[in-house]
Amino acid sequence: MARQSDILSVHCDLSPSTRGLIGRAILEALRPGAIFVNTTRGPVVDEDALLWAIQERGLRAGLDVFCNEPSGKSSPWTHPLAEQASVYGTHHIGASTDQAQEAVAGEALRVILEWQRSGDAPNCVNLCTVTPATHLLVVRHQDKVGVLANVLIVLRENQINVQQMENIVFSGAKAALARIQVDGPVSALALDVLRSAEAVYDAQLVALS
Repeated sequence: MARQSDILSVHCDLSPSTRGLIGRAILEALRPGAIFVNTTRGPVVDEDALLWAIQERGLRAGLDVFCNEPSGKSSPWTHPLAEQASVYGTHHIGASTDQAQEAVAGEALRVILEWQRSGDAPNCVNLCTVTPATHLLVVRHQDKVGVLANVLIVLRENQINVQQMENIVFSGAKAALARIQVDGPVSALALDVLRSAEAVYDAQLVALS
């Protein structure tokens, strides 16, 4: 991509896999005089390689972030990149434009409306990707008040904890399917109790691989 680009703009988080992501190989692949923009985090870029590309290949850079940025709002700071005539530097304000503020507000509103509509929070960053769930309990039931409450009571009495749960209601709101991830096997006796409950059609347990 760098070999085909007149402008390369970086958009990623800073993590062990992205630290130094933009190094000499990528910067050398850019065309002479190309523009490089970084508004992510300073350590995503190998700054020595960027300085070389600016001085030797005529790259121009727009940098909102640098390595070793000052921690305070007003403190002495110098940087070799900031001294280059072909570098336009800003003081970590990439999110402070009118357009960015409007975009943040719009996204916040979208998340709230989606949460209100579906109960799902888009872009939630602290959800478990892997839970302690070992089994999936599938309960086919009538869409009636108290059915799921009884299922949870049975699980509680058997010291089984719910990790994730969804209840799908089918067209006509007569039948539903509950998919409940649990942290242990449900005994045959407990399954029989669930199957014999009022308004429950069937209950099955599936081991998660």
